[in-house]
Amino acid sequence: MFEKILGVLATFTIWVISSGGYVGIAILMAIESACIPLPSEIIMPFAGYLVSTGRFDLILAATAGAIGCNIGSIVGYEVGKRGGRPMAERWGRYVLIGPGELDAADRFFARWGSLAVLIGRLLPVIRSFIAFPAGVARMRLVPFHVYTFLGSWPWCFGLAWVGMKLGDKWNSDPRVKAAFHRADLLIGIVLIALVAFYIWHRVRGLKRHG
Repeated sequence: MFEKILGVLATFTIWVISSGGYVGIAILMAIESACIPLPSEIIMPFAGYLVSTGRFDLILAATAGAIGCNIGSIVGYEVGKRGGRPMAERWGRYVLIGPGELDAADRFFARWGSLAVLIGRLLPVIRSFIAFPAGVARMRLVPFHVYTFLGSWPWCFGLAWVGMKLGDKWNSDPRVKAAFHRADLLIGIVLIALVAFYIWHRVRGLKRHG
């Protein structure tokens, strides 16, 4: 059952991007930035693959991803601003947010201040939760969104670029294309395994602090 759920999640990600275009990228990245387990490490590389096919433009794909990050970050910011740590600890487990992630984001923001939003958006894990301490600190909205966009864009661009380069090789190198055809099942398993590991890591963290 768990494998079926993960398979549906992976299929959903691909379907949203394929059918929704740039808006689909923005929606999925908004979900990821709202601390829901839908890794950008899957979303943006697939968008990059579609760049290699001519469906998307690399710059526009990265921009759509960064806009989605801004939209999704509003959730974490507002939770921090209105409810603070108690609200996050009470409801966070329902979207797989544990005390460990909150502690890490708090420490990072305390050390770097407002620049933490910019820097944190370039770092795995931290990037998904940095909006929360920014809300607690009631950081001004304009700098918050500017830093969120400027930090998210290189992250989205880099992941999409990797997907584009892999796509270029898939289309130009017959050996790579043949290998991918022979390994369709393996690719699907790896994709599902990445999502499974992401969710398992979050659930384990919640149980450890629960």
